[in-house]
Amino acid sequence: MTVMPNWLKQRAFLTPERTAIRDGERTKTFAELHEAAASWARRLAGAGVKEGDIVAVLMKNSVEMIEIVHALFFLGARALLQNVRLTSYELAWQLEDSGARFVIADDDFAGRFGGDGRVIAVSALAAFAEEDAPLKETHHLDETATIMYTSGTTGTPKGVLQTYGNHWWSAVGSALNLGLHEHDCWLAAVPLFHISGWSIAMRSVIYGMPMQLQTSFDAKAANALIMDGKVTVMSVVAAMLQRMVAELGTVRYPDTFRCMLLGGGPAPQPLLEACKEKGIPVYQTYGMTETASQIVTLAPEYSLTKLGSAGKPLFPAELRIVRDGKTAAPYEAGEIAVKGPNVTKGYLHRPEATEQAIRDGWFYTGDIGYVDEEGFLYVLDRRSDLIISGGENVYPAEIEAALLAHPDVEEAGVTGMEDETWGQVPCAFVKLKQGAAADEDKLKAFCRSRLAKYKVPARIYFVPALPRNAAQKLLRRELKTLIPEAEQRAPRL
Repeated sequence: MTVMPNWLKQRAFLTPERTAIRDGERTKTFAELHEAAASWARRLAGAGVKEGDIVAVLMKNSVEMIEIVHALFFLGARALLQNVRLTSYELAWQLEDSGARFVIADDDFAGRFGGDGRVIAVSALAAFAEEDAPLKETHHLDETATIMYTSGTTGTPKGVLQTYGNHWWSAVGSALNLGLHEHDCWLAAVPLFHISGWSIAMRSVIYGMPMQLQTSFDAKAANALIMDGKVTVMSVVAAMLQRMVAELGTVRYPDTFRCMLLGGGPAPQPLLEACKEKGIPVYQTYGMTETASQIVTLAPEYSLTKLGSAGKPLFPAELRIVRDGKTAAPYEAGEIAVKGPNVTKGYLHRPEATEQAIRDGWFYTGDIGYVDEEGFLYVLDRRSDLIISGGENVYPAEIEAALLAHPDVEEAGVTGMEDETWGQVPCAFVKLKQGAAADEDKLKAFCRSRLAKYKVPARIYFVPALPRNAAQKLLRRELKTLIPEAEQRAPRL
């Protein structure tokens, strides 16, 4: 069992005066972050939190959230990071499923749990007396640090166990690929309750690197931080990047900005081309809650020659494509399987799901992709989103990319609909750009020029917005619920 010094304690010892975090109003050094986390830990101990407890955290992006999660680490408790956009029912379900002993919630969210006695508002916790409690001075790398529930795209949500070792190797793998520069500062505009956000907080402490925190994503403010040279790296999903590119206009980022880490699913080719034209250093990446953030990322020198690829596995992870139980040939689509020290050890209270997902040391992701002859990964889609039409595999992301190439289309989502003849047919949901006038016939004709006949959407519905989760990932399973409203909005013939 590998043991390391507590990361925040060690970082505060090594570089106490170095900036740890900025949020636009406050700046804290690592020494100040350590002191605040230790203080919260003593209050949490006073509230009854003990080593091994699962403690839910329902908080928006804030300095306090980072301090409180580190405080739980100091006590040896496990932090269950909850999505603030969930309903009261979904939050309560997670508490029941996980067996969490306490909930630490922003004051605005504390009421979502009804009269649950486990809930402690942040303001109430601040008023607790500090108890003289022993603080953990080491991390065992195989111990669970955080728990995050999957978004449930493939059924019932599952609590993913993320160990200290998972977070450590995720941070190391990222640094070995992207490098670590003396003046780096990572902008966290994605939610901290998602792995894309929390991994930035982990890298900050491990690297001794400042992070810039946005309470919620603001494209204009993010661009301003980049233009001012205050941040050098940023994590985004495609919807965020599209807004930033549109807001940027004809301006180009300065050379101080070196990495736009793009995750959250396959990116539309037109967006990547637009970034290429503007000189925006986009590195596509592939990862998930179960891999403690990215596990495959495009190395900088391939950002243009392998446009559209998610890259190769981060050191020391491994990747293979499995089809019919065997490793697929180059360009042959199959299920993406990964292996490495940043991969979860399993799901909370779900031994069957763990056994199904992790086989012979490989984690089967449920995603479909292929590798080229050089081993670069291209992600096609979620296996659960796959449309099988007349025996042909149809990948929604491919149709979405075609629709997004049309100048009138701002957003596009595709899902399968039942069909008596073909079993399933693809149907599209489109949000047009302001002032655009493309109709269903025009978009179908555009798709026919780019896609095989069986891939052209049988119907195209026009909607004001597409359903997305807090990480801005498209929720394809919810697209069908938009049909009644879309039909009501459609012009009468």
